[in-house]
Amino acid sequence: MPNPRPLPDVAFEAAQLARPLDWVGMDNIALPLRLDAALQVPAQVDVAVNLGDADKRGIHMSRLYLHTQTALPETRLDAASLGALMQALIESQQGLADRARLRLRFDRLLLRPALLSDNQGWRRYPVSLELQADAEGRLDAYLQVAVEYSSTCPASAALSRQLNADAFVAAFGQGEVRVDEVQAWLASKAGLAATPHAQRSVAEVTVQLAANFQQLPIEALVNALEQALATPVQTAVKREDEQAFARANAENLMFCEDAARRVGATLSALPVRHWHARVAHLESLHAHDAVASVSGHGQG
Repeated sequence: MPNPRPLPDVAFEAAQLARPLDWVGMDNIALPLRLDAALQVPAQVDVAVNLGDADKRGIHMSRLYLHTQTALPETRLDAASLGALMQALIESQQGLADRARLRLRFDRLLLRPALLSDNQGWRRYPVSLELQADAEGRLDAYLQVAVEYSSTCPASAALSRQLNADAFVAAFGQGEVRVDEVQAWLASKAGLAATPHAQRSVAEVTVQLAANFQQLPIEALVNALEQALATPVQTAVKREDEQAFARANAENLMFCEDAARRVGATLSALPVRHWHARVAHLESLHAHDAVASVSGHGQG
């Protein structure tokens, strides 16, 4: 058979308006990730390298894609393995790049117990891992996790307590008061003149992992955040669980500022490097959200 004609490759043409580019690559590549020996999850992957040579028109994008498709599904998610992958991405460009960036987005399912009953259910936690590396082998890794919780407004609680107190005086302000009558009144509709507003809320936390991290501390981070906030949303519940949840909300009244400080205190004590947190209370009183951000350094 005759040799096929060479295919044109315009990527080698000179660049117009030549200048270096910070990042060039692809977003939203569909890939499976192996979180451990037994667990594989679907993910969306963004991969990019810099283009440092101003005169070059473009990078070898197909090499990034093929290398990521081949290597990433079997790569351990630790510093050594991911660092080696990042160096391979840089080297695939044959001198065009000296930096690489990789973002992995996936959901981690965790089995969460009910507050009191024997029920349990799966909760979905959105996770993002961003990696940046240079040709000298430096690797920075940032893990982001989102946790949902309930927040009950302290101001609304105080206003509700005042109305409840007024209702009590109106019902029992004259004469003697019997405990059993008060108990029955409190358990009736008349005993609840007002309820404070509460809403589903979200804490998005990003932590810079230690330089030699061995695994992604997703579950440990989720556990720490949910313990700090004290009112994580629930899965399967019975009435005793719902009552315990109501009690937890009453014991943990929070403005968004309060929630941000709780999260900040927890992250400051963890073995991470830099961290950043944003909490959003998706208001039921207002048509807008109440948000707060905080950042700092951990013990890593």
